[in-house]
Amino acid sequence: MPSITVNVDDDLKDRMEEHPEINWSEVTRQAIEEKIDALEVMDELTSGSELTESDVQDIADTTSADASASTRSEREREEDGAAIITGSIR
Repeated sequence: MPSITVNVDDDLKDRMEEHPEINWSEVTRQAIEEKIDALEVMDELTSGSELTESDVQDIADTTSADASASTRSEREREEDGAAIITGSIR
């Protein structure tokens, strides 16, 4: 089987070493395989598309921004709820 080298920063390496029970090579192999599988699905879905890579990036950026805004809104609602609960406990 071919081998590859993966570089990680010192902090990540230290954190990995805190879990010697984990086969980090297997974790890495699985992550790469999952990414390749997702890319292959995207290739299949877009093979007949007339969208450019720029169009796809614009859609991805918009989707990411929408998800971030949604997450912020949810977090703000939770914080507001906590403030209300705190206010009523006094």
